[in-house]
Amino acid sequence: MQFKPRTIASAVASAMMLMALTAHAKDQIIAEQVSVSGILPDRLESVPGAFSVIDEKELKESAPFSIREALTRTPGVHSVGEDSFGLGLNIGVRGMDPRRTSRTLLLEDGMPLFLAPYGDPSAHYSTPLERVQRIEIVKGSGQVLYGPQTVGGMINFVSRPLPANGLAGSVTATLGNNDFSGLHANVGYGGELGGVMLDVLQKKGDGIRKNHDFDVREYTLKGQLKISERQTIHAKLSQFIEDSHISETGLGTLEYAEDKFQAPTGKNDKFEQERNTFQLQHVFAINERSKLSTQFYRVSNKRASFRQINDPGGFDDAGNNSTGYSVIDRCSTAATEANAATCGGRWRPREYDYWGIEPRLDFSHNLFGIESDAVIGLRYHAEDIRRNQFRDASPLAQSQAWAEQFGTHREDIRIDTKAWSYYAQNTFHVGNWSLTPGVRVEDYEIRTDIVRADGEEQNNPESNLNNRQTVVLPGFGLAWNGIAKTTLFAGVHKGFAPPRPDRDINEGSGANTAVADKTKAEESTNWEMGLRSSYFKGVGFEATLFHTDFDEIVINNGAGTFINGGESKMSGLELAGRVDFGRIFDTAHNVYIMGSYTNLFTAKFARSSPNAAVDGIVNGDRLPYAPRHLASLNVGYQHPFGIDARVGVDYVSSQEPDSFARVLPPVDAALSGLSGTIPSYTLVNASLRYKPQGSKVSFFLSGHNLANKEYLATRVDGMAAGRTRQILGGVTYAF
Repeated sequence: MQFKPRTIASAVASAMMLMALTAHAKDQIIAEQVSVSGILPDRLESVPGAFSVIDEKELKESAPFSIREALTRTPGVHSVGEDSFGLGLNIGVRGMDPRRTSRTLLLEDGMPLFLAPYGDPSAHYSTPLERVQRIEIVKGSGQVLYGPQTVGGMINFVSRPLPANGLAGSVTATLGNNDFSGLHANVGYGGELGGVMLDVLQKKGDGIRKNHDFDVREYTLKGQLKISERQTIHAKLSQFIEDSHISETGLGTLEYAEDKFQAPTGKNDKFEQERNTFQLQHVFAINERSKLSTQFYRVSNKRASFRQINDPGGFDDAGNNSTGYSVIDRCSTAATEANAATCGGRWRPREYDYWGIEPRLDFSHNLFGIESDAVIGLRYHAEDIRRNQFRDASPLAQSQAWAEQFGTHREDIRIDTKAWSYYAQNTFHVGNWSLTPGVRVEDYEIRTDIVRADGEEQNNPESNLNNRQTVVLPGFGLAWNGIAKTTLFAGVHKGFAPPRPDRDINEGSGANTAVADKTKAEESTNWEMGLRSSYFKGVGFEATLFHTDFDEIVINNGAGTFINGGESKMSGLELAGRVDFGRIFDTAHNVYIMGSYTNLFTAKFARSSPNAAVDGIVNGDRLPYAPRHLASLNVGYQHPFGIDARVGVDYVSSQEPDSFARVLPPVDAALSGLSGTIPSYTLVNASLRYKPQGSKVSFFLSGHNLANKEYLATRVDGMAAGRTRQILGGVTYAF
C-alpha cells in the first residue's frame, strides 16, 4: 500500500490532537484565553519575534486616509501609493517587492484576503479601516502557524467585536477635497447568548490622476451564538463592490513631464470588483486550559478590468523604440481623450473562488514537566481560478458584454489548486525564558490548463503545466524576560511562497502548444534578534536586527511576466519608540513623541543571471523598490478634555526600478518611464481629534501631504505620481 504525504501528515496531526486532549484530562494548568480572530497570543511577552499592534485608539487618533497611512509608522513596512485610496495595496516588508502585496500575507480575523492565496497572491482588497478594531503586523517568529506566504511578514485585520451589553452602534460622515466623501454606519445588539451586528460603508472620490474616480461599498453582517456553556458559533457575511476608473498603465517620460496627473484614457479605463465572503467559526472550550476552534471560509471574487493602453510611453516588448507618448494599442493611435472615445481595448474578466476549513487546538499543558502553551492545527484549502481576456478595436468593446460576444477571445486560463497545511508549535516557559519550536508542512498541487492563448486554441499536455510540492518549514524562537517589562528575543524560520503564474501566457510554436514559463517556489531563511521594552515610565521602544537569505526570488520581468531571480539577501535594523511626557511628569497635559526608522542596509541580488543583459539580474545590484531608509516622526498633544492633535513627517529614500528596466535599450530607457531611480520624498501629515467629555459625538480632521509635494511613487508600469494634498474631516455619533 502506498501512503501519500498528506495522508501521513493528516494521521500525524490527528494523533497529536488526540494525545494532547488525553493529556488535558489529567492536567489542571489554566491556559490564557486565545483570541478567535487575532494571530498574536495574549502573552505578548513570550512572543519571540518582532511585531506591531495598531489598536483602535491609535486608528481613531491618527485618522488615516487609507491602510497605507495606517501602516506608515510601522518599522520595516514599505507601502507604495499608486492610487488615491489604496485599492490595489502595495506593501513590502523588510525589502520584499511591494507590488500588490504578493509577499506579505494579508488576513482578516485569520482568513486569507488575496485574490487566491496560492494561485494569484495579489491584494485588490483589504478590510476597510472602519471595520477594524486593531491591526497586527507580525514579521518574525510565529509565521509557521499561517501560510502559504511566509517569506515576508503577516498583517491581520481584526474586525470589531459585537456589542456585549444591549444596543450599540455609530454613524460617521466624512468629507474632503478631491470630491471625497464617506459614510459609515454600524448597529448591533448583543448579550449573554450572543448577538448580531450590521455594518454599511460607502466611500468615493477622485483619484491621483485625472478621471480616476472611485466608488466602493461594503455590507457586512456579523453574528455570534452561544449554543452552550462551552460552545460558541461566530459567523460573518460580507459583500464588497468596487467601481473605479483607474488606468493600470503609467506615463512615459515626456507625458509625465508635460502633466504628471494626466490619464488620457481614464474616462474609459475601468476596474470593477465584487467580492462575497462567508466566514464561520465554531469555538469549543474543552476546559479552562484548552480550546478547539474550527474555521470555515468561502470567498467568491469577480473582477474585470478594461484598459486601452498596454505599454507606457509607446514602449512594447517587441523591441520597438519608445516614443515617450502612449499609444492605444488596439487602434495604434495616440493616446488622447478624443482618440480614446473612438477606440476599443481589452477586458480582463477573472473569477476567483476559494474555500477552506481549518481545525485548530490551543492548549496549555505540562506534558514534559514544563509549563507550556501549544498549538496544533491543519487546513484544507481549494481554489478555482478562471482568467479570460477579450480584445477589439471597436469603441463598442468598451462594453464588457459586447467584447465578450463579438471581440477576440484572446486568453482562457483555468487554474485549480488543492492544498493541505499542517502545523504545530509549542512554547516552553522555563523561568524567565520562553522557547518556541514549531513546524509547518505545505502540501499543494496547482493544475493549470491553458485553453486559449494569443487568440488560439491550445493543445497542451496538462502534466507539463502543473506544480506539485511538499515543503517542510521549521521555526524556532526564544524570549527572555529577566528584566521588568522588557523582552529580549531571537528567532529563525524557514519561509515559503508557491510558484507564481505569469499574468499573460503566450502561445507556443509548431504544435500550437502554449508556453507556461513556470517559476520555481521561493524559499527563504529568516533570522532576527531584538528587544522591546517599557521599563522606563512613559517610554516604550523596540529594536530589531534582521537578515533574510532568499532563494529563487520571483521578480517582475516586464510585459506581465515573472521569473526567478536566484539568490538575494536582505538585512537591516528596525527602531521604534514613543515617549509620553504626561506620564513621566504625572500631568494631564500629555505631549508625546513617537517615531520609527528602518535601515535596510542590504537588499541585493546575490547571484548574476546567465541572461543578465536581458533581465538585469546582476550580483550586488539593489533589489527593486527596496528603499534603504524609511522614517516617520510625530509630535502630539493629548488632554482628558478630549483633545488629541499631532503633526508628523514620513520619509522614504530613493528606490531602484525593476531589474529588466535597468538594461533597456537607450531610447526605451530614456522615454518609456520604466527606467531610472525613484527619488526620495518627505511628506508632512497632521491630525486633530476632539471628543468632549461625556459626549457621544466626536470630531476629527486630518491632512496628508500637507505641503502638496509632487513626487514619483512608482515606475512599475510607467511613471505614476503619488497623491497630492488630501484633507478630510468628519463627525462620529456613537450610541
